[in-house]
Amino acid sequence: MAEEYRIEFVDEAVADVRALRAFERQKILADINSFLRREPKKTSRTRIKVMIQPFWSQYRLRVEDFRAYYDVDDSNRLVTILRVLKKTTGQTPSSAP
Repeated sequence: MAEEYRIEFVDEAVADVRALRAFERQKILADINSFLRREPKKTSRTRIKVMIQPFWSQYRLRVEDFRAYYDVDDSNRLVTILRVLKKTTGQTPSSAP
């Protein structure tokens, strides 16, 4: 079995997660751990999306009304969570919020 990826959060993502209600935080962290620990680059129609470059993150994970934006470093087996944002009716932010 392949080695799992480590998951790290940048300071902005930590602040995003801390600002959430407890049940939202629990669901998002569970999905991040479940989907990104083993196959962070496995895209799907609804869950994981490759962001069209240039964009401030490589990937996006959808968790209900929230989006976790992240980068993957295969050589270090590392997933870096950049932001966790609530989906809005507007466009996806083109620059890092």
